[in-house]
Amino acid sequence: MAYEEIIYSKEEAVATLTLNRPQRMNAYTPKMLEEIHSALDDAQGSEETRVLVLTGAGRGVCSGADISGSPLQEAERSPLHWADDMRQGFSKLLLRLRALDKPTIASINGAAVAGGLTLALICDLRVASDRARLGDGSLRFGFVPDEGGTYFMPRILGIAKALELVLFCDIVDANEALKLGLVNKVVPHDELREATRELAARIAEGPPIAQRLAKRAMYRQLDMDLESSLEELGLAAQIANETEDAAEGIKAFFEGRKPQFRGR
Repeated sequence: MAYEEIIYSKEEAVATLTLNRPQRMNAYTPKMLEEIHSALDDAQGSEETRVLVLTGAGRGVCSGADISGSPLQEAERSPLHWADDMRQGFSKLLLRLRALDKPTIASINGAAVAGGLTLALICDLRVASDRARLGDGSLRFGFVPDEGGTYFMPRILGIAKALELVLFCDIVDANEALKLGLVNKVVPHDELREATRELAARIAEGPPIAQRLAKRAMYRQLDMDLESSLEELGLAAQIANETEDAAEGIKAFFEGRKPQFRGR
């Protein structure tokens, strides 16, 4: 697929997906969502790709939906179309990103607001430039924050702080985001790309099968009781412990060297 609204590249074990509409602060369109799905197809199906980095071109990751051609003025449309549009559009993308078996990193180079914030929060790890700004100002426009932030923010911040950010439409800077736990790390803007690359490379050196099982278990077990969680972990261990990577990890330990995991 020829991409027009994203840039998709691969370097060794790391794939990078860059939203590429900088003139619109990378506001997403149906076309962009389609292109992202295509890139995710490749990342998921590639044995060589072990980590996916999500970022944006220009001054930020994403500013949410592109409403420059918004159908808000179209009185003939049924009120039910909004839910269907979200279900078939952005919500579908979020579910796809969460289902991706490979670790994901958001590289936040500037603004990540509304849907852009959710794209960052759905990634497993977040590295932010010291110029980053995060938040959801939907209520300023009379919109409900319908792009998933109300799911992620209470789980990361706690309900009171999440409500504070949403109700006051607060946009926090990178250092405040770090204090709140919205991001894992903040680096000088000019060092963001290298810091993200180093983090991705470290993850890519790990055992892919065990990583995927661990990621899947951690998300699933957010809503599990302890007994169910332990049972699932036992089944995951049964898979991981029989892999060639597990044998290599043990062998490397006793030989005093770094393991070379191959995803087998």
